[in-house]
Amino acid sequence: MILITGATGNVGREVVRQLKNEGVLFETASHRKGQGDRYLNFEDVSSISGALEGVDSIFLMRPPQLADANKYFRPFIEEAIKQKVNHIVFLSVLGADKNKIVPHAKIEKLIIESNIPYTFLRPSFFMQNLLTQHGEELRKKHDIYVPAGKGKTSFIDVRDIGVAAMKTLLNKQHIWKAYDLTGNEALSYQEVAEIFSNKTGETFTYSNPSIYEFWKTYRKKGISTDKIVVMIGIYTTAKIGLAKRVTSDLHDILGRAPISFAQFVQDSMSLLKN
Repeated sequence: MILITGATGNVGREVVRQLKNEGVLFETASHRKGQGDRYLNFEDVSSISGALEGVDSIFLMRPPQLADANKYFRPFIEEAIKQKVNHIVFLSVLGADKNKIVPHAKIEKLIIESNIPYTFLRPSFFMQNLLTQHGEELRKKHDIYVPAGKGKTSFIDVRDIGVAAMKTLLNKQHIWKAYDLTGNEALSYQEVAEIFSNKTGETFTYSNPSIYEFWKTYRKKGISTDKIVVMIGIYTTAKIGLAKRVTSDLHDILGRAPISFAQFVQDSMSLLKN
């Protein structure tokens, strides 16, 4: 049995869709009772044993609010060892192998130390984040409001991550491997604005606010300090040139070219309407 965590999120929904398309049996886990096939709350240790009963493989995602890997994920990994789980596909983040401070790196370490066969998927920045995190500015002002300077980012479509997760869950040749997943091009946010403009026929801009301006704007929106700090970290990474790396890993897993940013915009037209 395959267990899917984070099944209602952007990536989780795509993993579920791909497994359904393949006719594969799986169950979903939810941190709220009655909202998934199995109750699994990383903050409730008593939920872990039942959630993992009879599970062979796991698609594991870190809930964004949980940063303490030792507190929230060590009990989960220890129970997975007891229940003889034989594969964990973990959705990590690009650069986790070098940046040991991020929670993803610490979870990777726990999994490696467990000796449970694993596959690490380390994707770059999701294209869909522009619609979820910055959708208000995009729809109302036709503006991309992020403090990323002239830095480039190798954006990835979550639909491709869903396919990659499905393939790595179902094929043993991906065991004991870590993949750096990117799109096939690195774009600046000015280039992203130009693609939005070209595809929609309307004018989109990239305002490139200062970190202080960005901070003030998102605090006024009621966004938590912790989340703003994470967002600033992501855009600063792009600004200083650390998010532009393009790899062939995604292409190799998919057996085709990744979805382009232009195609993503084309497919998202209805979501851009105010």
